Amino acid sequence: MSGVRDDAWLVVVDMQNVFAHPPSPWASPDFATALAGTRRLLDAFGERVVFTRYVAPAEPEGAWRAYFEVWPFALVPPDDPLYDVVAELDPTGHPVVTRTTFGKWGPELEAATGGAGELVLAGVSTDCCVISTALAAADAGRRVHVAADACAGASRADHERALDAMRLYAPLVEVTTTAELLAPR
Repeated sequence: MSGVRDDAWLVVVDMQNVFAHPPSPWASPDFATALAGTRRLLDAFGERVVFTRYVAPAEPEGAWRAYFEVWPFALVPPDDPLYDVVAELDPTGHPVVTRTTFGKWGPELEAATGGAGELVLAGVSTDCCVISTALAAADAGRRVHVAADACAGASRADHERALDAMRLYAPLVEVTTTAELLAPR
């Protein structure tokens, strides 16, 4: 692969039913694009793939109380099908990190990636969970590549704004494409 180390890990961020399928108000209109890009990356990373899942907290606290007053449909148990990874992606055999926060970087994801110094992010939503994960991982000293065409936002405009914001963090965060990532060295 071009531009990434051979020991880089692919982090598939929140490719879940809640972001994939209407009538969920969180469904991304470009989820299919993110799915196609993610599928292109999966084989290249082999065993070095981790999936993440967002789930609602059992009892929202602090600012999360007001958040879930706006989005009560999402207050379901973690095993509700709403929070399943989409059927088109099978996380079997790969670590799955589940958190009640938008950002997925933390001790669990660090351990799941074996402390890798370089990560490639794909998933949804670019303007929420992807950017939150990318910036926290970069702050922790990881080099982060965001595969723009393997991500999708709440809207195309939100996706582009989030990519532009992440570009400001270069060289800690690099916005790239699946073609660039998969190109031979």
